[in-house]
Amino acid sequence: MLRALLRLFLVLQCTALAALAHPVAQGAMDISVRPDGLDIRARVSVEQAFVAAAFGEKAHAGATLDEVWQRHGEYLLAHLQLTADGVPLAGKVIALTPPTSAEPDARIAFDLRYELPPGKTRPRAIALRQNVLNEFIFAPGNPWEASYIVRFSQRDRPAQTDRLLTSREQLTFACDAAPRADEHALAGAFVRHGIMHILTGYDHLLFVAGLVLAVVSLMDLVKVVTAFTIAHTLTLTLAALDIVRLSSRIVEPMIAASIVFVALQNLLSPARSRGWARLAVAFGFGLFHGLGFAGGLLDAMDGMAGVTIVTAIAAFSLGVEIGHQLVALPLFGALKILRAVSRRADDPTRVPRWAMRVGSSAICTAGLVYFVAALRQN
Repeated sequence: MLRALLRLFLVLQCTALAALAHPVAQGAMDISVRPDGLDIRARVSVEQAFVAAAFGEKAHAGATLDEVWQRHGEYLLAHLQLTADGVPLAGKVIALTPPTSAEPDARIAFDLRYELPPGKTRPRAIALRQNVLNEFIFAPGNPWEASYIVRFSQRDRPAQTDRLLTSREQLTFACDAAPRADEHALAGAFVRHGIMHILTGYDHLLFVAGLVLAVVSLMDLVKVVTAFTIAHTLTLTLAALDIVRLSSRIVEPMIAASIVFVALQNLLSPARSRGWARLAVAFGFGLFHGLGFAGGLLDAMDGMAGVTIVTAIAAFSLGVEIGHQLVALPLFGALKILRAVSRRADDPTRVPRWAMRVGSSAICTAGLVYFVAALRQN
């Protein structure tokens, strides 16, 4: 019975994952230095373990849940690269704490132990890299990834400030220096995390593209982007502070619906794709997009101190906005050039009708695909 349930869970999980536009699994790691080595306590989501089990080369549909957890410990160990003063360290799993449930956001704890080379005492620097889930492709050009909040401690010194570990950069901790509050490094990491969250989040990109497609002037662009920014920043902050929460079963379909609505408004009611009506649409749906952004931040902030959480929220929000502008400004510039080249006699300020129709139709089609997938997740 348990094996049958696991097979069913894997199938349902793979189907549900297809509805998500941000294939990121969050976790946390505590690194502690011993006289002869290091210990890592890694807390990862059940989602991460099931993705690796479902898509890995050694996937076993008949595995029990306990076997899935044990195999993921070995998988995690193989995808963490830890060095001491440039020397790679070999590790082993010494303990496993199973999750209390099989929900995707439940946590599994792995205790990993790394020994220093014989005769080696406490190193001067520890470097950590990871490529967890990167070999699994979520969509063309969009691999899965995992991120972790890392805390580094030594027995004779206080723990260092939380740092964000992603597959894109290495973390380095100095063992022979006094710990310091590295808020700038944390902020920079969350800014980059926010940017990549947008650039790999096709649903948000489609919504922004639909909005930009209908703007005429730079002031129109500023207004609609400002309305969207205020809305998603508001709900992102409230969700991160645990004041407002909404199930992804509601948020994901609403985000998909926003793409379809904006595209259809461009096609069927172009007069309402500008002015206060469009600002209201950008703000209203922006509230749901903010809750979607929160999904890429909440688990990563688990266990962080209050002041650090404020830094993370602000930095992540800034990164999200930079990500938007990396899409909105080049698209606006391209449309401006297109308007200048086409020189419509009836209204030289508007995008050519064919471009509006083709672009909005493509956005609408993609939005419908997301909407159906989101409903299937429910």
